Amino acid sequence: MRQEAARLGGIKQSWVSADEIAPVMFRSVVAAEDANFCAHWGFDMNAIRAALADGTGRGASTLTQQVVKNAYLWHGRNWSRKALEAVLTPLVELIWPKRRILEVYLNIAEFDEGVFGVKAAAQHYFGVTPAKMSPLQAARLAAILPAPKDRSASKPSNYIRKRTARIRDGAETIRRDGRAKCFES
Repeated sequence: MRQEAARLGGIKQSWVSADEIAPVMFRSVVAAEDANFCAHWGFDMNAIRAALADGTGRGASTLTQQVVKNAYLWHGRNWSRKALEAVLTPLVELIWPKRRILEVYLNIAEFDEGVFGVKAAAQHYFGVTPAKMSPLQAARLAAILPAPKDRSASKPSNYIRKRTARIRDGAETIRRDGRAKCFES
């Protein structure tokens, strides 16, 4: 956020507590970014193995790893940052409950150029508070991650529309099958 604030001359960001975010937003981001969030300790070993076998360089970062990187480290793909991320991720999982990890993630994630956090994003794209987001709006915000500068929640491409539909289905599945219990109060 500091880098973007310096580059842009300011950013939109305002912290909101987990209790002020619609539960469907939590489920949507988990469905979009880390479907096994409640089952791992910071690293999704199956996703890591699949990414290595795939060989395309696609990411396998969990939401916890993204929080560690965005809150405590710097951007870039070098071994020293990855090593620190590998040390800090299990510590965050040990100290913070899953709900807190999601709260921090949703408050520091970038949703558009200079728009950080779910409160600023909900207002920016839909003119609502995070508590009032509909399942479609929550899935749309989750769909633009992890490339919010190339995607739009308010003017979605066909790809984003399809991704949104998959995320809505995934969020409902996570609610129905009980995977949301680790982060919903």
